[in-house]
Amino acid sequence: MASASTATDTGVPKPSSSPVPVDASPALQVSKRLEQFKTTIFTQISILALKHKAVNLGQGFPNFDGPDFVKDAAIHAIQGGKNQYARGFGIPELNYAIAQSFKKESGITVNSETEVTVTSGCTEAIAATILGLINPGDEVILFEPFYDSYLATLAMADATVKTVTLRPPDFAVPEMELRTAFSNKTRAILLNTPHNPTGKVFSRKELELIASLCKKHGALAFMDEVYNKLVFTGEHVSMASLDGMYERTVTMNSLGKTFSLTGWKIGWAVAPPHLTWGLRQAHSYLTFSTSAPFQWGAVAALSAPDSFYQELIGGYRTKKDILVEGLKSVGFKVFEPEGTYFVMVDHRAFGYEDDVAFCKHLIEDVGVAAIPPSTFYIDPKNGKDLVRFAFCKDEETLRTAVERLKANLKRPALSS
Repeated sequence: MASASTATDTGVPKPSSSPVPVDASPALQVSKRLEQFKTTIFTQISILALKHKAVNLGQGFPNFDGPDFVKDAAIHAIQGGKNQYARGFGIPELNYAIAQSFKKESGITVNSETEVTVTSGCTEAIAATILGLINPGDEVILFEPFYDSYLATLAMADATVKTVTLRPPDFAVPEMELRTAFSNKTRAILLNTPHNPTGKVFSRKELELIASLCKKHGALAFMDEVYNKLVFTGEHVSMASLDGMYERTVTMNSLGKTFSLTGWKIGWAVAPPHLTWGLRQAHSYLTFSTSAPFQWGAVAALSAPDSFYQELIGGYRTKKDILVEGLKSVGFKVFEPEGTYFVMVDHRAFGYEDDVAFCKHLIEDVGVAAIPPSTFYIDPKNGKDLVRFAFCKDEETLRTAVERLKANLKRPALSS
């Protein structure tokens, strides 16, 4: 595969020339589109963390529960008999609540019946958008590191991917690489802001650059904004709010990250009718509809007052500071996040060859689990010096992790 830094296109993925065996009973079988993908790194790390009783700062799910007023609304819906199929693109009350929330965040008034689609988490919104709007061979631009489902879903769509690499310390958009990546063959760009795994919040200037290139080349923008309420530095700018961009933008979000209810899998996509049509067609045949009682819980969630979000960001700021200061104190070079609940660090001070070896050491010998982010790059070498920690944990868990790092993580002795 081509190096991401060259913004060279690469089919996703390049299938093996040998056919998948169909008659070898014990052999694992998978389509050529997906044969290069392994079990997700999140599953692998969580299994190892359990085996070694490590504090799991790997997978990005909170170890605390969501607010009672949201859970109570779902319980009331279950007890009230709202347990059959919901309307395919969302119960009217939730579609309306999403439209109102989107207007508050972006300033844009949308029709909740024709421009809002409820999905089974943001991951399904991404899949429905890609499968509903991307044709085989279409070029799609990704910033790497990227959330791992992006590449797999683009593979399912037989898309051609071009990558542009965000590099530490600030993970700024490299303007010339981005300009080179765009062409008249570009169908879309898919990006996440605030950004997982780096914690970067794309600036207004960076988004305006991307918007100008989309308009110049007739490209769409697929925006994953699930961390839009978790911003510590700067501001979250919705791409759809920029001049001339709503008509070419799909904005995706979810309930799970903001309300600590990741298991509910309630997401949505907001887009103009001509783009909504394609993603709804795919959604209809992926999941058809999303859990009905949890949609009622989501209606309650989106009615939360501003004070809820102020408390949310205040709590996460404290968690971030506990982990960031702890990581600095043991010798990591820390790239402090502007948003999300992740922090990236450089692990080279500890003498390990790459991120996979270092994360194995962390789990087995230190008792703390983190994610090796090389899996989020086309060329793993681009991420081998980095490690991602999650701080969506209670303060006691974070302090325990820091204590284990201080007690068990050692730098190599300097040779005389």
